Amino acid sequence: MPLVAAAQLAVGRIAAAFLHGLTALPATPVHLVVPYESRQRNRAGIVIHNGTGLIDDRDERQGVPVLRLERVVSDLACTAHPPLALAVIDEALAGLAEADRPAFRRRLQERLDARPDPRGTRIGHRLVDLASGRAASPSESWLMWCVVDLGFPVPEANLPVPGIDGQPLYYVDLGWRQLRIAVEYNGYAAHAGREALDVARIADLERRGWIVVIVEVDDLRSTARLEKELLEAFLRRGVDLRGRSIGMLRPLPHRGPRQS
Repeated sequence: MPLVAAAQLAVGRIAAAFLHGLTALPATPVHLVVPYESRQRNRAGIVIHNGTGLIDDRDERQGVPVLRLERVVSDLACTAHPPLALAVIDEALAGLAEADRPAFRRRLQERLDARPDPRGTRIGHRLVDLASGRAASPSESWLMWCVVDLGFPVPEANLPVPGIDGQPLYYVDLGWRQLRIAVEYNGYAAHAGREALDVARIADLERRGWIVVIVEVDDLRSTARLEKELLEAFLRRGVDLRGRSIGMLRPLPHRGPRQS
């Protein structure tokens, strides 16, 4: 049955996110949402989900019926692996003007409150609150989740470090402004060929009184080093977080993060 011929058939979740211009998750396999009375079944490359409210939430992208953006993002907030879901929410917020983000965030929270299936809504609310739209890449959203789920205070994303004139001199991936602690993600692709510049930048930040914790790709899979260095950084600032409450971060997917 052709997609465009199905009045109540909508591309759902991951594939719909891609059609809405969100690329933090792969576009395949294609996930379809159909009414509960439908007899559609999974087949090669297509995963079928049953859902309600398809007519009210129906949109169209590139001639294909899809779920509306708010429905897609709120569903993924409850069902996708948290770091991946956070990347999608950040990407959706980044596509909006700064003034429009609070209203979009409210609509997401309202949808989470109204979900007929309450599973995942608690973490969904947490992710919507955590997303800022300022992450420069999906891997930076993953890093935000790692830091917060390890029990550290929520840092600012893409935090400006001002120079003497008050204008931004650098932007650090994550940071705690008052404590002058920065977390920088060393993605291979973005940093290839500019290693000397990165070293000079970090040295200058340290001269300005910042503690800089460097995170490599593998640190997003095994967070022991990141946790240790952040604990040491906070202790140097007189903040002891060794008794903090640690979340339940599951291992990241084997395919690893998108490079920034």
